[in-house]
Amino acid sequence: MEKILKPTNGYLALLLSVIFLGGAIFFFLRAGGNADGLSAIPGAVCFLICFFIWKGLLIVQPNHARVLNLFGKYVGTVKDNGLFFVNPFYTPIKISQRSQNLAIQTLKVNDKMGNPVEIAAVVVWRVEDTYKAAYEVADYMTYVKMQSEAALRNLATAYAYDSMEDEKALITLRDGGEKINELLTKELNDRLNKAGVNALEARISHLAYAQEIAGAMLQRQQASAIVAARFKIVEGAVGMVELALEQLSKKDIVHLDEEKKATMVSNLMVVLCGERGAQPVLNTGTLYN
Repeated sequence: MEKILKPTNGYLALLLSVIFLGGAIFFFLRAGGNADGLSAIPGAVCFLICFFIWKGLLIVQPNHARVLNLFGKYVGTVKDNGLFFVNPFYTPIKISQRSQNLAIQTLKVNDKMGNPVEIAAVVVWRVEDTYKAAYEVADYMTYVKMQSEAALRNLATAYAYDSMEDEKALITLRDGGEKINELLTKELNDRLNKAGVNALEARISHLAYAQEIAGAMLQRQQASAIVAARFKIVEGAVGMVELALEQLSKKDIVHLDEEKKATMVSNLMVVLCGERGAQPVLNTGTLYN
């Protein structure tokens, strides 16, 4: 478990080190003028004290932390910024707590329906628990990268690319939007919690069918779009024909028997649903010739 330390201010220790360094220089110079050289002993002591003070000085930058270890035992973590003095025998481990971006390279996986898709994502993460980051995993940077790729693969295999393959799917990779991003973020946090890392945000940055089926899927999507458009055209044409017959009957413009109504409906449907403009044909005889 992470333990926060509040070490001693380092500026006083720095001042003392300067004083001891001055004393060491003074005694060494004095020893050079004496034949016995006894003044070199206090000079060496002053220099040794100065050295240990310097070794105990600890600088912590903003959004950084130092994990302190004493002969293999975790002592605590310093998260405050500034210059501090700690036990010179502490071994510090530097850990950044700044938000970092991880761009997961494009992965080729099979979606829920077995179709090969290409997917990539961008993850924003930061270290929350320095103890776990330093001691629970061997290398938390590598751990974050590998687990992020595994989470993205697992997400891609759990959902279909779109609803064309799975019509009953409530969420798909293409149409899921924020929901898919939330699911990816949640799975990342479940996986990265062991390393003391918090996934702040995760977003799909690339999503497409694999090249070997992209052409076929594009043709299928185009066909579906054409069918949907035709359905709308026919639906509108039927409404227009119905309205035309209703208005002709209501205003008593012309009386049509069932055969002529069928002919009129057929002609109107051809005109309204045809892709090209209709060519008018003038009837010079009666309506029945």
